[in-house]
Amino acid sequence: MKTYIALLRGINVSGQKKVPMEQLRELFAKPGFQNVQTYIQSGNVIFQSTEKNKIDLEQMIYSSIQDHFGFEVSVLVKTSNEIKDILVACPFSKVKKESSYFTLLHNIPDKELTLSTSKESYPNEAFIITNDCVYFYTETGYGKAKCNNNFFERKLKVTATTRNYKTMLKLLSLSAEIN
Repeated sequence: MKTYIALLRGINVSGQKKVPMEQLRELFAKPGFQNVQTYIQSGNVIFQSTEKNKIDLEQMIYSSIQDHFGFEVSVLVKTSNEIKDILVACPFSKVKKESSYFTLLHNIPDKELTLSTSKESYPNEAFIITNDCVYFYTETGYGKAKCNNNFFERKLKVTATTRNYKTMLKLLSLSAEIN
């Protein structure tokens, strides 16, 4: 049994795509996932499965949500080691890292798009693009940031979902508890 972390994009935001966590946990249990836990209302699910193919897991979860709730939700599945590696690789200082946001990418972005996006600059905002994550720091708060999840999706032409540092740490902690 392997432990995974599913990150759902855009549920329970501003009253859109409402997904009660109890129903989500029940939905995850149907295909035989075990030790299913959710963390906050924004689509973080820790679970265990014998399935080894993350793309198959993403498709199963995507289809289950679409069938049950009637709308599409982007699903990204990571292992706890992958989340840990992303955190460890954060290029910002410890102080900035603890206030950073992690935009997790579904696919490796095109090199030319990465290069052109990396040249963009906004006051009080810093970001570094890697193959699987955009590390983002803002002094003014995420709600006022120019470089939000939609910005990176549009510029890099990849699907993404963003979590803050505290959420990333909590997901690691919860996944360690069920191992």
